Amino acid sequence: MQRPNVVLIMTDQQRWDTLGCYGNEVIQTPNLDWLASEGTVFDSAYSPSPSCIPARACLLTGMDPWNTGILGMGRGGERHMGIGFEHTLPGELAKAGYHTQGVGKMHFYPQRSLNGFHHTVLDESGREEDPRFTSDYKQWFERNKTGEYGMTDHGIGWNSWMARPYHAPEFLHPTNWTVNESLKFLKQRDPSKPFFLKTSFARPHSPYDALPYFFELYMQKNLPKAQVGEWAAMHDVPKDASSTDAWRGVRSDEDIRQARAGYYGSINHIDHQIGRLLSYLKGSGLMNNTVVIFTSDHGDMLGDHHLWRKTYAYEGSAHIPLIVKLPKSMGRTVERTDAPVLLQDIMPTVMEAVGLDIPQTVDGKSVIGAMKGRSAEARDFIHGEHSTCYSEEQEMQYVTDGRVKYIWFPRIGTEQLFDLSSDPYELTDLAQRPEHREQLAAWRQRLISVLEPRSAGMTDGDRLVSQAGKPFVKSPHYAERLARFPLPF
Repeated sequence: MQRPNVVLIMTDQQRWDTLGCYGNEVIQTPNLDWLASEGTVFDSAYSPSPSCIPARACLLTGMDPWNTGILGMGRGGERHMGIGFEHTLPGELAKAGYHTQGVGKMHFYPQRSLNGFHHTVLDESGREEDPRFTSDYKQWFERNKTGEYGMTDHGIGWNSWMARPYHAPEFLHPTNWTVNESLKFLKQRDPSKPFFLKTSFARPHSPYDALPYFFELYMQKNLPKAQVGEWAAMHDVPKDASSTDAWRGVRSDEDIRQARAGYYGSINHIDHQIGRLLSYLKGSGLMNNTVVIFTSDHGDMLGDHHLWRKTYAYEGSAHIPLIVKLPKSMGRTVERTDAPVLLQDIMPTVMEAVGLDIPQTVDGKSVIGAMKGRSAEARDFIHGEHSTCYSEEQEMQYVTDGRVKYIWFPRIGTEQLFDLSSDPYELTDLAQRPEHREQLAAWRQRLISVLEPRSAGMTDGDRLVSQAGKPFVKSPHYAERLARFPLPF
């Protein structure tokens, strides 16, 4: 029998609490909720480095951020994924005889690099970082538009909190294009081989430009308000808030409501288009022998704690959706699991599901044990990090088991502790409360145990060492890979 096919569906910047199967009673996501009913929902899935490039590098390679060498998208991290990874998920599947295709946002650099795919068809939003690069979507948009307008004539930036309905005909929206190109691949692929398809949407990442139907639908609904912790006044900075691309600051309830209407509408639209993809898999008989995975690279704060976008350890930014459906021939799986998991776990999960050896470079762990109810195989906790991006004070390290979260800010020397079981939106910081002193110390020690083997000066083995005023910590693995495979530009 042919190895199982694999379809990996990925959204960009979608937080965990924006699906019906995660308890959201406002948003409409019937297709993903159906997928969840057929597979396993991971209630404690996290991004190991919650911004686009470092998170996607972890998914691509199955490696931790320290080993990919990409710790963020700012002054302390390397901005480009680059090439030269010894093992990638599409590369290993291609070597095993799979026909591999990437559709949508890859965020590779160079932008036409394949990183193991046989072929990519790209929507890279506004990124044109290579000489003469124009994305396939943009070329298609320009050929098919019905008037004298451009992709961004709605006037909203790629990282803005602003929102409004999409300005062009529905068929031109990148969400539709991404599924159309995915269906084209499924119909034109090599039928003699199993396939790996990554369908990667550029939304609900800004711009929050939902189609008019979906935007108006959610403007009429009672949307969740922003969650603001008792500690969040530190992010009330009027100067920062004044930017249309603000990463923090107090915005009006109406601004937040419009942003959330655009964001929710984008997700509803994506769900409709995913329905087309799932319908084809079912109608063609492919679903019976296909592993289907849905996830996102990171979340979006959407005004929670006066913050926007990503890079933070907080739930809105770091907590992501993850749904995995195995073919029925692989046996029953649990409906939900609270095992803490990360994006780098997707590669070994796929490798185990299709019967291939997991490369030694992989740091992630297959989640199939958790899906089968083998709780003893779960980690005690997971670790995430992000280097300085918007501001030095936001550089962070975090550890969590999905029930408790500890955050350390190396550049300002502070820490936070949250009880996620009773406080899922992190409204109450327990770090300074005497009754939580022992718990705080225990979680701090867990972070020390992760950082000590790096010998990067962040801990002396007994305590965490402030990085204030010091050079940014960089992983040596990025420079090592760059020396072997220099970037061409």
